[in-house]
Amino acid sequence: MKSKPFQRLICLAVLLLGTQQVYALPIYAQAQNNQEDQAMEHDQIHATTDTNNSAVAAGDIESVLATFEPNGVLVGQPGMIAKGTPALREAFKQFMAINPKITVTNHDVIQADDIALHSSTWTMSGKTPDGFPIEQSGFSVVVLRKQADGKWLMVIDNPFGDHLVHKK
Repeated sequence: MKSKPFQRLICLAVLLLGTQQVYALPIYAQAQNNQEDQAMEHDQIHATTDTNNSAVAAGDIESVLATFEPNGVLVGQPGMIAKGTPALREAFKQFMAINPKITVTNHDVIQADDIALHSSTWTMSGKTPDGFPIEQSGFSVVVLRKQADGKWLMVIDNPFGDHLVHKK
């Protein structure tokens, strides 16, 4: 025969274990929802950069500009920065003259609230105005900001994020 204190201890243990299970399920569900929300945000971030690349390939300057904040920055070449819509328009107009086709080979997103860092490796092919083929590849770093309407726009686009690695 078991003593009353021992029976009370068993009842307390069962009560506590049962309580932990009841509270653990909402915490697990919340963590799973957060992961799903983050995955959806990352998809939206990647979609912004993908839309930009597709618009460049299509020669659609207005759609390219729509992926940037009004004071967005593009590194056209290491050390050459275009800032703001008029400068972005001119830089992309020149870039589109080579009919570039950009392929993102890998990408990663790191997000901190309404700021995101999109990193990717890419290849690009095109032709100079006189018909010579151009092939390039590199590492791109893009900073994006979530807008009040939930849309992600590019703040900084640096397709030459690896230029210091190659600098001698």
